[in-house]
Amino acid sequence: MITGKNYIGSQLSANGDKTFKTFNPQENIDNSWQFIEASNEEIESAVTLAHKAFLTFQKSTGKEKALFLRTIADEILALGDNLLDVYCQESGLPRGRAEGERGRTIGQLNAFADLVEEGSWVEAAIDTAIPDRVPLPKVDLRKMKRPLGTVVVFGSSNFPFAYSTAGGDTASALAAGCPVIVKSHPMHAGTGEMVASAVIKAAQKTNMPEGVFSNLNSSGIEVGVTLVKHPLVKAVGFTGSIKGGRSLYDLAGQREEPIPVFAEMGSINPVVLLPEALKQNSEKWAVACAGSVTLGAGQFCTNPGLMLGIKSDALKTFTKQLAAEILKISPSCMLNPSIYKNYQSNNELLSSQSGIEVVAEYAKTDYPNYASQKILTVSGKIFLENPVLHREVFGPFSILVQCEDEIELVSIIEKLEGQLTGSILAEENEIENYEEVVDALGNRVGRIIFNGLPTGVEVCPSMVHGGPYPSSSDSRFTAVGIGSIKRWVRPFSYQNWPNNKLPEALQNENPLGIARLVNNVQTRDSI
Repeated sequence: MITGKNYIGSQLSANGDKTFKTFNPQENIDNSWQFIEASNEEIESAVTLAHKAFLTFQKSTGKEKALFLRTIADEILALGDNLLDVYCQESGLPRGRAEGERGRTIGQLNAFADLVEEGSWVEAAIDTAIPDRVPLPKVDLRKMKRPLGTVVVFGSSNFPFAYSTAGGDTASALAAGCPVIVKSHPMHAGTGEMVASAVIKAAQKTNMPEGVFSNLNSSGIEVGVTLVKHPLVKAVGFTGSIKGGRSLYDLAGQREEPIPVFAEMGSINPVVLLPEALKQNSEKWAVACAGSVTLGAGQFCTNPGLMLGIKSDALKTFTKQLAAEILKISPSCMLNPSIYKNYQSNNELLSSQSGIEVVAEYAKTDYPNYASQKILTVSGKIFLENPVLHREVFGPFSILVQCEDEIELVSIIEKLEGQLTGSILAEENEIENYEEVVDALGNRVGRIIFNGLPTGVEVCPSMVHGGPYPSSSDSRFTAVGIGSIKRWVRPFSYQNWPNNKLPEALQNENPLGIARLVNNVQTRDSI
């Protein structure tokens, strides 16, 4: 059941006077549910509760947090088909996508449960005392990760499950021991409320402190701004546009106590097309690129918005084949009319630039909110000279840049903004001749891909979903995979502390049996 209210801890609340509805982009009508935006008083209550909860929650054991996370997963599944129906009504995305994304969300929660239950993620390091060391005695020092405090998570528009209410940011923050306040995305507030109800039920079933999780409705920026400025909030997770992420980053930096904002923002994910790969397999790569550009109506943060090739007959052939393949794919519905309008506006802006040629454009569809895919092409020289062409167009859109030679290709890569991914399509014996290209691309991305397209982010320990600014606000961290827990903790040392007063992770007996660095030796043994 969708109430339209806010979850302030486990309590439903609707004290505000601002209301809004979500939108069904497939039907092109408002959904029936009405949502009440959180008031300033409700925001204050949620933050105060979270801060109080932190005092207890930060001391939860790995097993207790693991049970909480696994119970969240179970409660989400218990919502059944009704949750999937609401997801589709609010996003316009197909049922298969809803099922797949729910599965990914469940997988993330269980992965973090496994991580904290095992316990070694705290990176315990122990240097035992040497009291008779000369000229000065050595003190006993023990270090581990400690949670930051209350985390505010901004739900994303394009992943109503995996990057939203109980998505990766929330799962990793809870795993770290940080209470979470979700600023629900207004495009899928109903989906958000249903998932929030699952988190609350799980918290109650596993005896988590009241206020460990809250979910606040918001139709604009006011709720988010108030949360980020609140002195009891200690970190922020965000997935969305460069403009939105940068605004939050600046706002957090202007606080009396600045706090970290881990924002995953824009990326055009360049795909480098090397000559021999196109000569040998141009049709194969044309099919793959067309599918990647149009997947999910191009609404992935890893959509390939830029292709870079060196002028050749093979590149001409590839361009013709790409044009043919892109027109074989039927357009898809975008998430919301506002996203569709932004796509149209940015599409037209880049298409109107001097020197641009249209490779292929799908004829305009009669269905509202369906985006027609487009491929443009331009010379390397013009691309270098015009920064407008470097912008992300969120949707089924890509620019093919024709470089004069390898030198110009490298120059273009070096001048790109930071990206989440970079792909190189090459024959295996070919890549050895393009080391400068590989090195240049590696300096601009968080993940480099050989003979593959960027759409699709595997949730696993080796994944890096982040990169140099502006793809993310801090390239040292990933937003996907168990390593993302490191965003919500800080290193903390105990000096000469009584053994029985230390956290179990640092005690001599190693009761948790975790891997620790003891006097520079990695071991699970006791001291």
